[in-house]
Amino acid sequence: MKQENQFIETGKSIKNAELSQMFGKPCFKINGKAFCCFFQECMVFKLAGEEHKEALSLKGSILFDPSGKGRAMKEWVQVPYIHYKKWEHFAKTAAKYVEG
Repeated sequence: MKQENQFIETGKSIKNAELSQMFGKPCFKINGKAFCCFFQECMVFKLAGEEHKEALSLKGSILFDPSGKGRAMKEWVQVPYIHYKKWEHFAKTAAKYVEG
């Protein structure tokens, strides 16, 4: 449960972010666009460029595959709780990314 609490705290730290749902999972959106969600005790972020590479390079991080059928969502990186101290950084970056 501490993982989900950290997800909520991280999402609420983003200005104008709204708690919502994506694929039946809790997420945060800005202007109706999801930028992060909570899945399997991890936080998942929509990222591009260097931030995407950095997130994916963290131990245990993988591309987000909510179906579990080998159809990963290429822009979304699932980052485990062991890296929770980086969650806020990635959440802010993801929020800026979806805002355009």
